Amino acid sequence: MTDTEIEKSPEGAHDVELTPLLLFKYLLSVCVLLFSIILVGALMFTGNTRVAKETNPWVALIVCIAAIIWLTMIEGQQASLVGLPPVDPELYKDSHPITYKNGAVAFKGDNLDRYLMGRQFMVLMVVFVINQCGQPLDPTVDVLGMPDWVKFIFLDIGLGMIVFTCVLGQLHTQVNATHCMIDFINNYFALFTLYTAMCVEFTGIMHSAYLIQNLMSVVSGKPIISNEEPKTGFTLAFFWARVLMSLCILGFCMAVVMVALVNGDTMVAVKYPDISVGLSIFLFFFFMSVVGTLEAMQIAYFCSAKLTWEERAQGIFGKKTNHILFDGNGRNFPGFMIGRQLTVVASFFLVASITGLNITPGEGNNIFGISDGAQQFLNFGLHGAVITTILASITWQYAASAFPNAFVNSPITYVLLILALCLEGTGICHGAWVIAKVMKKVCKLQYDEVYVGTPEERMASSKPDKEMTPAQDVGHLTGGGFAGFACGSHDPLDGPIRSKDAMEAP
Repeated sequence: MTDTEIEKSPEGAHDVELTPLLLFKYLLSVCVLLFSIILVGALMFTGNTRVAKETNPWVALIVCIAAIIWLTMIEGQQASLVGLPPVDPELYKDSHPITYKNGAVAFKGDNLDRYLMGRQFMVLMVVFVINQCGQPLDPTVDVLGMPDWVKFIFLDIGLGMIVFTCVLGQLHTQVNATHCMIDFINNYFALFTLYTAMCVEFTGIMHSAYLIQNLMSVVSGKPIISNEEPKTGFTLAFFWARVLMSLCILGFCMAVVMVALVNGDTMVAVKYPDISVGLSIFLFFFFMSVVGTLEAMQIAYFCSAKLTWEERAQGIFGKKTNHILFDGNGRNFPGFMIGRQLTVVASFFLVASITGLNITPGEGNNIFGISDGAQQFLNFGLHGAVITTILASITWQYAASAFPNAFVNSPITYVLLILALCLEGTGICHGAWVIAKVMKKVCKLQYDEVYVGTPEERMASSKPDKEMTPAQDVGHLTGGGFAGFACGSHDPLDGPIRSKDAMEAP
């Protein structure tokens, strides 16, 4: 095969040049990951995690493995379902019938938004479960005879759990699903996950977020483009009843956290006893804001990519941000996504520690005098997942979809962008590409262009992708339509991404 043929082939189009530095980062990350896996296992089998202590180490291990496996599908499926809507489903209907079923459900009406909302809660809930299974109860306890400085980095700071969760449960599956969308969800596990996410949304636990969605639309003066008729009658009443129920649940969850923090009944008081109540409350809102800002940045940057330079770079920080993200054919955008994931997961674990309850049922100290069963249920972090999903994730994403330029031109987001790129530059998560390569071969995943061609080829064959506009992002969680993540695109997550400016250049 000639060099030209290699460049045109799907494999060659997605390959990156292996430099000595890149190989070193791969090796370093894999070593850190292996050490983190051993460390988490050691914590479980010494009874130094919550689930291991309250049940037994094998339960903690099995639950953790199951949670990681499900997290890989939840994260990967999102990349597939957000990327496939512009593509004509008839192109893969016969070759991938289950993918077609996934799309038939997800792309009907506003189901994609429902899935994404339910999926967001599932991510937080699963991450909180992983935290309960693998996070140390006491970081000072001896583990594997590690010196204090290693324990500080991997246990106190939590690098072990961050790498464990990011690399094993999130990044590698996102790498594959971004470019193997059609193969990735061609299974009943994906279909089950889709229905589960939609059932979670249907319960109404997250419906208070829809109130925020509508408020953002009103404040911005931008309408929410829906694929369904306006709700009327019973459907409308049922919708707002769930919004009210969700507000009550959210209020209860916030009350639980605040009372527990004041009374010293959270896990942060166990792990870090020197932290005062006031500081704990401050850190709770601080890390919630960090998560929210990073979630908003993702949406804002995707929206911004569909605008011209003049439309998106309206201030000094906006210009700096866009230069960093989109110069050189967008080479820094994937780096931001990786660094962002690291920071978000780290913040998730910190919020989980701050909101996690340290109340033993049956001792008469149950919060608000609830039953022992209810207390045991809360101890596994449901209230923290609800708060984080609504207030630290979905709310900020809706805000970014309505006001993308406000986030792009902010000095705070600029600082977080630099931080994310610095974290990615360390190579701590580069092992995700190694795992992705292995899993791609094991699962026999093929790049999307093998089945449906590239966007350019689909256009040439009179099967062009549906156009996605910035107006369609308002009030939605997709951030979709960015050309760099188009199905079959040769602009991979591990390579350059084309901005609108690059596409419009002669």
